[in-house]
Amino acid sequence: MKAAHDTYAPSKRWRLPTFGHFATLLGAVIVATAFLVAVFAPYLTPHDPFAQDLNLRLIPPIWMEGSQATHLLGTDQIGRDYLSRLIYGTRISVLIGVLTVVTSGIIGITLGILGGFYGGRIDAVVMFVITCRLSIPLILVALTVVALVGSSLTVVILTLGLLLWERFAVVARTTTMQVRNLDYIAAAQAAGASRAHILLREVLPNIANHLVVVATLEMALAILLEAALSFLGLGVPQPLPSWGLMIAEAKEYMFFSPWVIVAPGVALFILVLGINLLGDGLRDMLRADLRQWRS
Repeated sequence: MKAAHDTYAPSKRWRLPTFGHFATLLGAVIVATAFLVAVFAPYLTPHDPFAQDLNLRLIPPIWMEGSQATHLLGTDQIGRDYLSRLIYGTRISVLIGVLTVVTSGIIGITLGILGGFYGGRIDAVVMFVITCRLSIPLILVALTVVALVGSSLTVVILTLGLLLWERFAVVARTTTMQVRNLDYIAAAQAAGASRAHILLREVLPNIANHLVVVATLEMALAILLEAALSFLGLGVPQPLPSWGLMIAEAKEYMFFSPWVIVAPGVALFILVLGINLLGDGLRDMLRADLRQWRS
């Protein structure tokens, strides 16, 4: 029996990767590349992304006639190097995505864990707050706040962070209710651990894998919302190279110089696609681990 087991075991270990594995790997590569570009943006840009030269305005990319080798993706309507602005735009998008997730995660996870662990009136209050948040039109509130307070990178991050926490709260509340009666929680209570210790050292680490999936989805949503706000002129202010702002500035030239609107649009699409692919892969792996644990 042992020999038979050893004979057939490798066939289970060396199965061909599925499409989901390739998609998850592709998403991880895209996200990792975007983070590296964001971190090392000052060393990757061939030109100053803010330098203007009207004599070099709307130079086409390197594969089109009339291009210049020093401007691989051409220049925009006021002569700024487009590749440099795209690279710095990656930094803006990643920064907004990460800080928005951190802000909304702190709010949502705190509310969700408290409601799910204590239950009763505390949970009722948490559910009421979540319901109130879900009844608020996200885009309209973001537009109103930015229009009243003024557009800046800090305002955009705080506005999105204060509006995108409900998924964290719902997932944290549900998963906390699933683990609060497990044996290791009872053992910690019996050992005299404080409530803060139980919540931070016992509950939070055991629901963190679910929250990571939510974080990827919220990061993609935050990047898209920032691009939408910037496109409407109420997001990241000029001259910061936000991809949404670059698309807004290029819409008047899209029929004559289409690369000025295609380049930031494609960059935005690839980054959001990579984050969503990574999030879907993490979700599938989480479900597989959960089924294996239950079996």
